[in-house]
Amino acid sequence: MKTVSIIGAGPGGLMAAETLAQRGFQVTIYDHKPSPARKFLMAGRGGLNITHSESLDQFINRYGEAADILRPAIENFTPQNLRDWCHNLGEETFIGTSGRVFPKSFKASPLLRAWMKRLDELGVSSVFNFEWTGQDMNSDITILALGGASWPRLGSDGHWTKTLEKQGITINPFRPANCGFTANWSDIFKNKFAGTPIKPVTLTHDNHSIQGEIMVTQKGVEGGGIYALSKSIRNAIERDGNTTLALDFKPNIPQTQIEKILNTPRARDSFSNYLRKTLGLSPIVIGLLQEDRNITNLSRTDLAARIKSYPLPLNGISNIDRAISSAGGIALDEVDENFRLKKMPNTYAIGEMLDWEAPTGGYLLQATFSMAVWVGTSIK
Repeated sequence: MKTVSIIGAGPGGLMAAETLAQRGFQVTIYDHKPSPARKFLMAGRGGLNITHSESLDQFINRYGEAADILRPAIENFTPQNLRDWCHNLGEETFIGTSGRVFPKSFKASPLLRAWMKRLDELGVSSVFNFEWTGQDMNSDITILALGGASWPRLGSDGHWTKTLEKQGITINPFRPANCGFTANWSDIFKNKFAGTPIKPVTLTHDNHSIQGEIMVTQKGVEGGGIYALSKSIRNAIERDGNTTLALDFKPNIPQTQIEKILNTPRARDSFSNYLRKTLGLSPIVIGLLQEDRNITNLSRTDLAARIKSYPLPLNGISNIDRAISSAGGIALDEVDENFRLKKMPNTYAIGEMLDWEAPTGGYLLQATFSMAVWVGTSIK
């Protein structure tokens, strides 16, 4: 019986363990934390978005430059396969209004409990509080599933990069993905509105638009709409030092109609009350407009244009330890089509250790699961 050591007890490591154990391999999982899948559990606190229901071609295209290398794995273990897997663990799934797929319990913990029970029944062993520093695991196969560098307190701290660099493996620098950005708010604005969402709003950056939600923070912005455009925004800030995001506060009303509405006499209303009454703008949107001290002097046409395309300057990228995921890691040409490291015999790497990224919406977990199944079925 061949032996397999899996370093990392996140979703990728656990799924690889299950796949291999079902095929008769003797599997041991190692992790440097005292319990498994800590980031997975954290992701489930707000509702575990396990995958997405869109067409498979559209789904795979979300991975950008990494789509080609990930395609075989995702076509082999599809979003529907992942939903069936959840069902077999006793966790039914449903499709939300945005097309995202969630367990009906909306949590990660019931799924993880059932999963760990299955692994135990399959004879998978676990060793926790174990620090991998490149040592020989005395097994036939080693699978590295150590994660990227976001949320390091949960286990993915990128500590493994120096170990692999000593083997001559190219590691691209880690960068935040699905992250927030910094903005120069006035003290008045941030103290009043930090923690408040802006919705509905359409965000546009580099000719890409999405309708979503923004969460204002003390230091800038984050939230689903920001994450969807974060790769483009991050790349622009890395290149130029800053960038501008365009916000449409009235995505369902054309500018010409807003101009007509603004023909309504203001009478004795303050500027804020006038915008609230005539256009239904929320206090946070009005506050954001008033960050420009000249806003009250704009013509009706210019004010309508500002409401439809508010220029929000962004000047920095939030720290990686607050990012949902990370880009960077092992260069993709360092692994073969089965994610085997070309410079390390009988060693594979999966998940966020590799240099790929995807938006939120279930794409991160799906690719990690799919890679794990692909490796688990390709090992002879």
